[in-house]
Amino acid sequence: MLDIRKISAQETFSVRHPVLRKGKPLESCHFEGDDFVSTQHFGLYELGKIEGVISLFENNNSLFEDKAQSQIRGMAVLENNQGKGFGRLLVEHSEKILETQNVSLIWFNARENAVGFYEKMGYEIIGKPFDIPDVGVHYVMWKKLRS
Repeated sequence: MLDIRKISAQETFSVRHPVLRKGKPLESCHFEGDDFVSTQHFGLYELGKIEGVISLFENNNSLFEDKAQSQIRGMAVLENNQGKGFGRLLVEHSEKILETQNVSLIWFNARENAVGFYEKMGYEIIGKPFDIPDVGVHYVMWKKLRS
């Protein structure tokens, strides 16, 4: 049975670390803004074990005119469960939550190897690729939730 529930920033580390920060210190899993009251973290659980995470930050990107924006960060699914639709469930859950909070646009920095995944969910690339040191090539991707 799958369950998505709100979790703390610290609880995301068990997935962020092996997927997004492999070989780096555990402290590298802490993102600026993780502990803000406005930041939301969700975990996807299968049979009571956390298998995926996503974090939502109130953060406006100057590329967009919308006032009510949210940034996805730290979306990850443990390797043994990738390809099972868990990531899609986390993103769809986030979209529904943000719609109820009157957020009009979601954006994020997508790793190069995740672009196709997000495009299938209706997200688009804006701008040119850029490099995040020690992490790799990324693209800004976005999706309008409402007008």
